[in-house]
Amino acid sequence: MNQTIIEQLSVITEEEQDILNGSMEIEKDRYMTKADSVIDSAKLLDSGKLIQVRTHTRFVHFPRHTHNYVEVIYMCQGSTHHVINGDEVFLQQGELLFLNQNAVQEIYPAKKSDIAVNFIILPEFFDHTLQLLEEDESPIRQFVIGCLQSRQGSIGYLHFKVSDILPIQNLVENLVWTIMNRQPGKRSMNQMTMGLLFLHLLNSTERITVGKDHYEQEILLAIYRYVEEHYREGELSEFARLQNMDLANMSRLVKKLTGKNYTELIQDKRMSQTCFLLEKTRLSVADIGVDVGYENLSYFHRIFKARFGMSPREYRVNATLKTSLIK
Repeated sequence: MNQTIIEQLSVITEEEQDILNGSMEIEKDRYMTKADSVIDSAKLLDSGKLIQVRTHTRFVHFPRHTHNYVEVIYMCQGSTHHVINGDEVFLQQGELLFLNQNAVQEIYPAKKSDIAVNFIILPEFFDHTLQLLEEDESPIRQFVIGCLQSRQGSIGYLHFKVSDILPIQNLVENLVWTIMNRQPGKRSMNQMTMGLLFLHLLNSTERITVGKDHYEQEILLAIYRYVEEHYREGELSEFARLQNMDLANMSRLVKKLTGKNYTELIQDKRMSQTCFLLEKTRLSVADIGVDVGYENLSYFHRIFKARFGMSPREYRVNATLKTSLIK
């Protein structure tokens, strides 16, 4: 991270000075409205704001608590030690930690050289952000957004180990700088930056940790990732082998976790990709069919028409007409 930003974030705050002067605990009134160990966004966000950034308070132990907002922690320098839903998490320089309202978090004291920033984000900020992204029904996207919105079981956090991915580092730095320096018109700027950040994170799902006690959620993410990367030729037997599981058990687990069988997941991804290529490219329908994994083009046409009620060619014409009307 830019050294000027690091120097700005390294300054001892009034709260930290009080801790260094002998206060051994956090000042709960600074974070909580009630005596219920829930950190309140109203205490940390300016009125009317959807997102704020603050330097992580060092030198003190934060006892178990939850949040009534989504928290994103970015480790600018050094490391921090967390316990989240019973999992020990060590956040290293350049890594991101997303926590939803389900997360029960405890944080051990950080040293002076351990610089982290906390993004306090109301859930509706992500609604605006996602509207800026092109429609994408990628299961991985749904998985990550579902986790943030507390829709995926009991997962409370996502740990992205992305310190070596330069675009992600640059985007986070832009967010920190823009929010800290109160740039005019920054809401739309921040939402666009967050949208770009999400695109990069969704392309880095192999770097996600969802917690050691969430084996099924790890498998679910692995299933989605495998379908996303191997929808043209990937076989369930190969995925089962990679996960050290027999085919029959893997087939049952896929159905349990996704509500669909493996073939249906593959068909969904192929149809989604077909629509994208019909709308965004000039590839022939035959070439698109082969590109998404259908060697039998008659079967490809039949599957597409059964799903959309029209042929691929008709779909392309309709999409072109809609685009021209919008313009």
